[in-house]
Amino acid sequence: MPMDNQFSAWVEAARPRTLPLAVASIAMGGFLAAFNGSFNWIIFLLTVATTISLQILSNLANDYGDSIHGADHHQRIGPERMVQSGLISPHRMRRGVRIMTFLSLIFGVGLLIYSMGFNTPAFYLFLVLGIMAIFAAINYTSGKKPYGYRGWGDLSVILFFGLVAVLGSYYLQTLQFRWANMLPAVSCGMFATAVLNINNVRDIASDRQAGKLSIPVRIGRKQATYYHWTLLLLGLLSSIIFTLVDYRNPWQWLFLFTIPLLLVNAWVIATKEGIQLDPYLKQMALTTLIYVLTFGIGLTLSS
Repeated sequence: MPMDNQFSAWVEAARPRTLPLAVASIAMGGFLAAFNGSFNWIIFLLTVATTISLQILSNLANDYGDSIHGADHHQRIGPERMVQSGLISPHRMRRGVRIMTFLSLIFGVGLLIYSMGFNTPAFYLFLVLGIMAIFAAINYTSGKKPYGYRGWGDLSVILFFGLVAVLGSYYLQTLQFRWANMLPAVSCGMFATAVLNINNVRDIASDRQAGKLSIPVRIGRKQATYYHWTLLLLGLLSSIIFTLVDYRNPWQWLFLFTIPLLLVNAWVIATKEGIQLDPYLKQMALTTLIYVLTFGIGLTLSS
């Protein structure tokens, strides 16, 4: 394969459109830290590098895992996968997974040492969380018993894109834990799970054929719509409660301007099918990023 085609294949496998969603949760933790008087750009950038490495690791492992388990086949609706199409061999994809695992560890350990020093209880706690994140990224669709095929992907996204990402990045900045931050962390987790739900609704037919028991496959198309609306509502409600609990200035309501974007996404999940849903994966991911930015700008203007 020509060098430019190889590069394009790896870029496609890394799925850049998923990266803003991963960075959004880290940005939320940074905004919350700044709101409470503590922010360090080096810690933030190291956190972003670690998160992007983990997300790319997850995407490469997902490409490989869905191909070997049969979820990627000629009837699949979504974007082309590199292993299934033959553009990247399984052997080379496994090597890519190992490289991204190494980079995730390097960035993650460097982040922990810079933020809190070595050989502290918090260091080892976060090291364990980081290893769990790597395990979750690889085993979503890879391995002998991929948990994504048993419907546990949504819980993993809520945990790692919500609670761990937001609360963890906040702690790395401040070395403190604050219960109220659970609320915006839940918002990020719910919105990230909504992105996954659109993907799973789009792929109901092919996932059912491959034996991938995602939430929409388990509960059916109609109930998956109600589930999606619940995710969006809980995400918005959590942010509203946080603002009421820690209210300082009207600017904190700036995030409410994302409501029309959320309504568009809710309408689409109820009215469109299959490939028609694909653009709204990106729309929901960007909506989440816009939500975080407006939420964070509101906090910044209120501090």
